[in-house]
Amino acid sequence: MTARGFTVFESPIGPVGIAWSKAGIVGVQLPEGSVARTRARLRERCPGAVEGEPPRAVRRAIDAITRLLRGERTTLGDIDLDMDGVPPFHRRVYTAARSIPPGETLSYGELATRLGVPGGARAVGQALAKNPFALIVPCHRVLAASGRLGGFTANGGVSTKVGLLTLEGTPITPKPSRPRAPRAPRVVA
Repeated sequence: MTARGFTVFESPIGPVGIAWSKAGIVGVQLPEGSVARTRARLRERCPGAVEGEPPRAVRRAIDAITRLLRGERTTLGDIDLDMDGVPPFHRRVYTAARSIPPGETLSYGELATRLGVPGGARAVGQALAKNPFALIVPCHRVLAASGRLGGFTANGGVSTKVGLLTLEGTPITPKPSRPRAPRAPRVVA
C-alpha cells in the first residue's frame, strides 16, 4: 500500500486529502483545520507520495466524496481501494462496513456478527480506528452498543462523527458513552 500520488481538495466540510496508487485509493484524510495541516497529515501517513493531478478514477472518487459531503445520497462502494498491507481481518471489517448505506448505522457488535465473529465488537472497533479510507469505508456509521456513539479518531473526534451522520440524514440521539460516577467534593486545605 505505497501511495504514489496525493492531492488535497476543497469539500463542504473543509480540505480533504486523498492518496492513491496504481491499484486504487490508499487513504483519505478528513480535514485537519487547514489545507496545510491536512496536507501535512496526509504526507505523514503516505511518505513518498508526490502531490499532483489525480488520475480519472481518483477524480471520480473526489466527485463522489464531495457529493456525499454535500448531503447527497451517494454510495462510495465502487471506488477501488489499495488494501495491500492491510491485515486480513481489517480488510474483512472494511469490506463489511462499506455495505452500510448512508442514513443507516450498525453497532460494532452487529458488524462483528456479520463477519461471523460474535463477541468481536472490540476487534471490529480496533480495526475501524485504523481505517485509512475515511468516508469510503464509512466507519462513522458504526456505533457502540445501545446506540451510543463510540469513538472516532478523526480530527474533531465524536463531534465530527455526529456531523457526518447528520449530514447523511441519519437519525441519531447521542447517548453518553459511559455513565459518569459522581465526583467527590474537592477539599482545599
